[in-house]
Amino acid sequence: MAGTKMGVVGCGGRMGRMLVAEIAATEGCSVAGGSEAPGSGYVNQDIGELAGIGRIGIPIGEAVEKVIHDSDVVLEFTSPEATAEHAELAASLGTAMVIGTTGLGPEQGDRVRQAARRIPIVWAPNMSLGVNVLLSVVEEVARRLGPDWDVEIMEMHHRGKVDAPSGTALALGRAVAAGRGVVFEEVEQRARDGITGPRRTGDIGFAALRGGDAVGDHHVIFAGAAERLELIHRATSRAIYAKGAIRAARWVVGHPAGVYGLKEVLGL
Repeated sequence: MAGTKMGVVGCGGRMGRMLVAEIAATEGCSVAGGSEAPGSGYVNQDIGELAGIGRIGIPIGEAVEKVIHDSDVVLEFTSPEATAEHAELAASLGTAMVIGTTGLGPEQGDRVRQAARRIPIVWAPNMSLGVNVLLSVVEEVARRLGPDWDVEIMEMHHRGKVDAPSGTALALGRAVAAGRGVVFEEVEQRARDGITGPRRTGDIGFAALRGGDAVGDHHVIFAGAAERLELIHRATSRAIYAKGAIRAARWVVGHPAGVYGLKEVLGL
């Protein structure tokens, strides 16, 4: 028995390689295939050798459709536009998805949700167990402390990250908004520059730092009168995301169509 057949779109990236290695190391799972963009230099290489686990006899292709067709579930950590396209393709082929791509715009997000009417999709900005527990804690703290406490969310990632604030930071902001019972888009403050005036009561502020090889740090600061409560999560290895993604991939196969988060996967 091959177990759950998992394909990786964008298997040549850092996250893609980790996913391939984690799939191969997980009992009950098998690597169905992987794809990379034409001209990437990875096409036709053995996917196992690229992932550092040795040759497994599966060449990397450039046809995303074949990878999705050959898989029970496909894992996607690529670009926003590619993710939206691949979600539509997966829906047409009836293949479940796990999406870890961040930075999707409203239109791209709508396309993913449309695809989820036909297939089950786990879509999470962060696949870490610790971060997903933090999301629940932040919502509860926001509910208990109320709007008199100012909330600032600071995140730091490696110099190569292309979107800001991070998807996880935005998810934390939405958790605060949910705890307070407000519309996130009406209270988010993503940047400050120049003479901004005093801080508006109820705003959720963001700061995005980039540098070096930081995997991902997230700080949620609740600032009250004469006291502060700070909740912090630090990731020191991308392996935590790969492990979470594989857990999500095993869970999602066989579930009804719809959008799920890691909260459902972990039973939080």
